[in-house]
Amino acid sequence: MISKKMEEALNNQLNRELFSSYLYLSMATYFENNNYVGMSKWMRLQADEEHAHSMKFFVFIQKIGGRVILEQIDKPQSEWDTPKKAFEDALAHEEYITKNINELTDLAIEERDHSTKTFLQWYIDEQVEEEATVNEIVQKFNLIGDSKSGLYMLDTELGTRILTPDTTAE
Repeated sequence: MISKKMEEALNNQLNRELFSSYLYLSMATYFENNNYVGMSKWMRLQADEEHAHSMKFFVFIQKIGGRVILEQIDKPQSEWDTPKKAFEDALAHEEYITKNINELTDLAIEERDHSTKTFLQWYIDEQVEEEATVNEIVQKFNLIGDSKSGLYMLDTELGTRILTPDTTAE
């Protein structure tokens, strides 16, 4: 049986994951409106991935006898000064999510909740990948500087992203 404290913490993270999806969808809209079609596609797929992450929490909470409580999702930012700034904000957001996953894991250890700790290990590994991927994109922005052709090439590269659906939440 899950403790109320852990149930509440997991629900909070589920809602953070939903906000992540919403934020990346907002970034996709920003890119689309500014004719960065590849970056828009990358962010749409990122939004889909984050939604899948939230559904893993949804299913897990129910499986362990908890109750899912959905809260209001805050309105995300919708404008950025540059594409690079949007990706820098995405990196900062992933770092925030990592911090929260680590705190959840600490709580699971404190609560001696081994099933939740095991569940969260997937997210710990995933966040390493998430941060590395977005950081790599930010570093590419640093390399291209003010080059319009470099920006075009990066937009094209990001548009090749393919998302393989994760079916483990089912």
